Amino acid sequence: MTGGVIAAVFVLVALFAPLVAPYDPARPDFADALAAPGWSHWLGTDDLGRDQLSRVVYGARASMQVGVLAVALAFVVGVPLGLLAGYYGKFTDSVVSRLTDTMLAFPFLVLAVGLAAVLGPSLTNATIAIGISQIPAVIRITRAETLRLRHVDYVAAAVANGGGDATVLLRHILPNATSALTVQATVGIPAAIIGEALLSFLGLGVQPPDASLGVMLSGAQSFLAPAPWMAVFPGLAVVAATLAFNLLGDGLRDVLDPRGATR
Repeated sequence: MTGGVIAAVFVLVALFAPLVAPYDPARPDFADALAAPGWSHWLGTDDLGRDQLSRVVYGARASMQVGVLAVALAFVVGVPLGLLAGYYGKFTDSVVSRLTDTMLAFPFLVLAVGLAAVLGPSLTNATIAIGISQIPAVIRITRAETLRLRHVDYVAAAVANGGGDATVLLRHILPNATSALTVQATVGIPAAIIGEALLSFLGLGVQPPDASLGVMLSGAQSFLAPAPWMAVFPGLAVVAATLAFNLLGDGLRDVLDPRGATR
């Protein structure tokens, strides 16, 4: 419940960022540069006098955008491939599994950085790179669930009653695999948030002066001693968002799989 509440707060902040942010996140105010947290600027300002709270709010918006869209891209591509590999097996399973193993040979963040470097620096390309990097995990989860479900009695009954492959996959197997896929989505979002922060930190994601938690952390490197709040607050935002969605995923796993909760 705690994870769900914090995750909901991040989603609402992302949706209503223009209403929540007290200042324009890109507007500099050199007279207020490196101001400590106070009444005028609750989280202080950066070296250009930009309000840190406003930039954290818009940075959370970028993180949520990448988290949701990257996971959606991974599911759009990975779920059909996993269904086909698990249901048909043999040659189809072999091809999809070898492709998945090849992508899994590269660590998630390494693959995302490489793809983003090839595609070019932008928030859209960072989303695509992170989404592609998450496809193998979605394929494996979907394939495993399909292999488990294709031998259950109601699937055999559907086949005996003349149900076609599309009917069996879309009406019987996929709906019963949604619990595992839902948990995978809540695990994929925090991974995407960290990936976006890393890519933006390296200059491969959001480009200044647009706000991103990774961009803020990158800009704070030279000011850790005189203005530690420049790194502390965006760092805490990354930690809070990833922890919230991981806790939410654990809770959903317990709710959707009671057998797993008792082990």
